[in-house]
Amino acid sequence: MNTSQFPEIKTDRLLLRKLKYSDWKEISFLRSDETVNQYVDRPSAESQEEANNFIKRINENVDLHRSFYWCISQLGNNEMIGSICLWNISEDRKTAEVGYDLHPHFQGCGIMSEALISILHYGFNNLNLEKIEAFTHRNNESSRRLLLKNNFVLVEYRNDDDNENNVIYVIENKQAKR
Repeated sequence: MNTSQFPEIKTDRLLLRKLKYSDWKEISFLRSDETVNQYVDRPSAESQEEANNFIKRINENVDLHRSFYWCISQLGNNEMIGSICLWNISEDRKTAEVGYDLHPHFQGCGIMSEALISILHYGFNNLNLEKIEAFTHRNNESSRRLLLKNNFVLVEYRNDDDNENNVIYVIENKQAKR
Protein backbone atom coordinates (compact mmCIF):
# COMPACT_ATOMS: atom_id res chain seq x y z
CA MET A 1 0.00 0.00 0.00
CA ASN A 2 1.51 3.31 -1.10
CA THR A 3 0.03 6.11 0.99
CA SER A 4 2.84 8.62 0.54
CA GLN A 5 0.62 10.73 -1.71
CA PHE A 6 -2.96 11.53 -0.87
CA PRO A 7 -5.27 9.33 -2.97
CA GLU A 8 -7.40 11.65 -5.08
CA ILE A 9 -10.36 9.74 -6.49
CA LYS A 10 -12.50 10.58 -9.54
CA THR A 11 -15.91 9.11 -10.22
CA ASP A 12 -18.34 9.82 -13.07
CA ARG A 13 -19.45 13.09 -11.45
CA LEU A 14 -17.17 13.70 -8.49
CA LEU A 15 -13.65 14.53 -7.42
CA LEU A 16 -12.69 13.32 -3.94
CA ARG A 17 -9.68 15.35 -2.90
CA LYS A 18 -7.61 16.40 0.10
CA LEU A 19 -8.97 19.02 2.46
CA LYS A 20 -7.40 22.50 2.07
CA TYR A 21 -7.44 25.59 4.25
CA SER A 22 -9.38 27.35 1.50
CA ASP A 23 -12.27 24.97 2.36
CA TRP A 24 -12.77 26.63 5.75
CA LYS A 25 -16.13 28.24 4.86
CA GLU A 26 -17.58 24.94 3.69
CA ILE A 27 -16.19 23.14 6.77
CA SER A 28 -17.73 25.82 8.96
CA PHE A 29 -21.09 25.35 7.26
CA LEU A 30 -21.04 21.53 7.29
CA ARG A 31 -20.04 21.36 10.95
CA SER A 32 -22.42 24.10 12.13
CA ASP A 33 -25.55 23.86 9.98
CA GLU A 34 -28.56 22.60 11.93
CA THR A 35 -29.90 20.44 9.09
CA VAL A 36 -26.56 18.76 8.35
CA ASN A 37 -25.97 18.06 12.04
CA GLN A 38 -29.51 17.07 12.98
CA TYR A 39 -28.43 13.50 13.76
CA VAL A 40 -24.76 14.10 14.57
CA ASP A 41 -23.28 14.94 17.95
CA ARG A 42 -20.02 16.73 17.16
CA PRO A 43 -18.35 20.06 17.88
CA SER A 44 -19.27 22.87 15.52
CA ALA A 45 -16.76 25.05 13.70
CA GLU A 46 -18.58 28.34 13.41
CA SER A 47 -15.53 30.61 13.15
CA GLN A 48 -12.70 30.59 10.64
CA GLU A 49 -10.29 29.77 13.47
CA GLU A 50 -12.35 26.74 14.55
CA ALA A 51 -12.65 25.55 10.94
CA ASN A 52 -8.90 25.97 10.36
CA ASN A 53 -8.13 24.09 13.58
CA PHE A 54 -10.36 21.26 12.35
CA ILE A 55 -8.62 21.25 8.95
CA LYS A 56 -5.20 21.18 10.63
CA ARG A 57 -6.21 18.25 12.87
CA ILE A 58 -7.71 16.30 9.95
CA ASN A 59 -4.67 16.82 7.72
CA GLU A 60 -2.27 15.84 10.50
CA ASN A 61 -4.16 12.56 10.93
CA VAL A 62 -4.19 12.01 7.16
CA ASP A 63 -0.44 12.67 6.94
CA LEU A 64 0.15 10.17 9.76
CA HIS A 65 -2.10 7.60 7.98
CA ARG A 66 -4.48 7.52 10.96
CA SER A 67 -7.41 8.39 8.72
CA PHE A 68 -8.38 9.23 5.15
CA TYR A 69 -10.60 12.28 4.67
CA TRP A 70 -11.86 13.35 1.27
CA CYS A 71 -13.62 16.57 0.28
CA ILE A 72 -16.42 15.84 -2.12
CA SER A 73 -16.63 18.23 -5.07
CA GLN A 74 -18.23 18.02 -8.46
CA LEU A 75 -15.95 17.41 -11.44
CA GLY A 76 -15.04 20.75 -12.96
CA ASN A 77 -15.93 22.66 -9.77
CA ASN A 78 -13.46 22.46 -6.89
CA GLU A 79 -15.91 23.79 -4.27
CA MET A 80 -16.43 21.40 -1.38
CA ILE A 81 -20.02 20.13 -1.11
CA GLY A 82 -19.44 17.42 1.46
CA SER A 83 -16.94 14.99 2.91
CA ILE A 84 -16.40 11.29 3.34
CA CYS A 85 -13.76 9.60 5.45
CA LEU A 86 -12.32 6.34 6.64
CA TRP A 87 -11.25 6.82 10.24
CA ASN A 88 -11.18 5.07 13.58
CA ILE A 89 -8.93 2.50 11.89
CA SER A 90 -8.25 -0.51 14.08
CA GLU A 91 -4.75 -1.14 15.38
CA ASP A 92 -4.41 -4.20 13.12
CA ARG A 93 -5.61 -2.04 10.18
CA LYS A 94 -8.36 -4.51 9.28
CA THR A 95 -11.39 -2.41 10.22
CA ALA A 96 -12.28 1.24 9.68
CA GLU A 97 -15.32 3.42 10.21
CA VAL A 98 -16.83 5.44 7.39
CA GLY A 99 -18.27 8.89 8.04
CA TYR A 100 -19.86 11.39 5.68
CA ASP A 101 -21.79 14.62 5.38
CA LEU A 102 -23.26 16.53 2.46
CA HIS A 103 -24.62 20.02 1.87
CA PRO A 104 -28.46 19.85 1.88
CA HIS A 105 -28.67 21.32 -1.67
CA PHE A 106 -26.92 18.20 -2.99
CA GLN A 107 -28.76 15.56 -0.98
CA GLY A 108 -31.05 13.11 -2.77
CA CYS A 109 -29.04 13.18 -6.02
CA GLY A 110 -27.02 9.98 -5.54
CA ILE A 111 -23.83 11.92 -4.80
CA MET A 112 -23.15 10.27 -1.46
CA SER A 113 -23.82 6.82 -2.86
CA GLU A 114 -21.33 7.48 -5.67
CA ALA A 115 -18.74 8.71 -3.17
CA LEU A 116 -19.37 5.80 -0.80
CA ILE A 117 -18.96 3.19 -3.54
CA SER A 118 -15.56 4.64 -4.46
CA ILE A 119 -14.43 4.79 -0.81
CA LEU A 120 -15.50 1.20 -0.18
CA HIS A 121 -13.51 0.17 -3.24
CA TYR A 122 -10.48 2.12 -2.00
CA GLY A 123 -10.76 0.73 1.52
CA PHE A 124 -11.08 -2.87 0.44
CA ASN A 125 -8.71 -2.86 -2.56
CA ASN A 126 -6.03 -0.35 -1.58
CA LEU A 127 -6.03 -0.50 2.21
CA ASN A 128 -6.94 -4.21 2.32
CA LEU A 129 -9.55 -3.62 4.99
CA GLU A 130 -11.61 -6.63 5.97
CA LYS A 131 -14.54 -4.68 7.32
CA ILE A 132 -15.96 -1.15 7.19
CA GLU A 133 -18.41 0.02 9.84
CA ALA A 134 -20.87 2.91 9.89
CA PHE A 135 -22.39 4.40 13.02
CA THR A 136 -25.56 6.37 12.29
CA HIS A 137 -28.42 7.79 14.32
CA ARG A 138 -31.35 5.38 14.47
CA ASN A 139 -33.70 8.11 13.15
CA ASN A 140 -31.49 9.13 10.22
CA GLU A 141 -33.49 7.30 7.56
CA SER A 142 -31.51 8.79 4.66
CA SER A 143 -28.23 7.47 6.05
CA ARG A 144 -29.75 4.09 6.85
CA ARG A 145 -31.14 3.77 3.28
CA LEU A 146 -27.74 4.76 1.85
CA LEU A 147 -26.01 2.06 3.86
CA LEU A 148 -28.53 -0.65 3.00
CA LYS A 149 -28.44 0.32 -0.69
CA ASN A 150 -24.67 -0.19 -0.59
CA ASN A 151 -24.84 -3.65 1.03
CA PHE A 152 -24.16 -2.71 4.63
CA VAL A 153 -25.89 -4.92 7.18
CA LEU A 154 -27.36 -3.74 10.49
CA VAL A 155 -25.55 -5.33 13.44
CA GLU A 156 -28.43 -5.58 15.90
CA TYR A 157 -26.46 -6.98 18.83
CA ARG A 158 -23.91 -4.11 18.93
CA ASN A 159 -24.35 -0.77 20.66
CA ASP A 160 -22.40 2.45 20.35
CA ASP A 161 -21.05 3.09 23.84
CA ASP A 162 -20.54 6.77 22.98
CA ASN A 163 -24.05 7.42 21.65
CA GLU A 164 -27.04 5.28 22.62
CA ASN A 165 -29.04 6.70 19.67
CA ASN A 166 -26.67 5.24 17.10
CA VAL A 167 -27.06 1.95 15.30
CA ILE A 168 -24.14 0.16 13.68
CA TYR A 169 -23.91 -1.16 10.15
CA VAL A 170 -21.07 -3.18 8.65
CA ILE A 171 -19.91 -4.35 5.26
CA GLU A 172 -17.27 -7.04 4.87
CA ASN A 173 -14.69 -7.41 2.16
CA LYS A 174 -15.77 -10.52 0.26
CA GLN A 175 -12.23 -10.96 -1.12
CA ALA A 176 -10.74 -11.13 2.38
CA LYS A 177 -12.77 -14.26 3.17
CA ARG A 178 -11.24 -16.30 0.35
